[in-house]
Amino acid sequence: MAFFAAMSAPSKTKLRTVTVPNPYYSRAHPADATNPPTIPAVINVRESAVTTLATRGVLDAAQVAAANRFRLLYEAMGGKGAGAIDCGREHVDGGKAREPITERQLGAGQELARCRALLGVRLYRLVSAVAGEGRSLHEVAGHNKRARLVAADCLRWALDDLAAMWRLATRR
Repeated sequence: MAFFAAMSAPSKTKLRTVTVPNPYYSRAHPADATNPPTIPAVINVRESAVTTLATRGVLDAAQVAAANRFRLLYEAMGGKGAGAIDCGREHVDGGKAREPITERQLGAGQELARCRALLGVRLYRLVSAVAGEGRSLHEVAGHNKRARLVAADCLRWALDDLAAMWRLATRR
């Protein structure tokens, strides 16, 4: 009985076909049917809030690139930041001590600090929630339509600033 209930539950996936750059495309050969520069691919629109906003036309390519770069930096920091270190813990059976913070985390933290200085506290929290943690605008702004529209506008402004800082902005 539980199996059929799980089968009839609404799906969290919504697939859409998009055109993406072909990873196997070779510029050394002419573009034709055997060497296409782009190929169709299927993506899950509900994978993240940024993907959903991009497929609805709310975000442009530079904003999506800035959001993806921010998410990579955010994930490199371990989500909400570096974890606590227990210096008193004994390492047994020849185990090595865990390095407290890696060079990658340090670089990501410095880049996120630049982002926070550029955006300010409020916009940084918005970008962290949507691009970093993957929250939807419903979760961030609530169910009030006006609040969601303002949050979407602020998110676009913040991502435009980040794209300009990282030189990802498209020419207008």
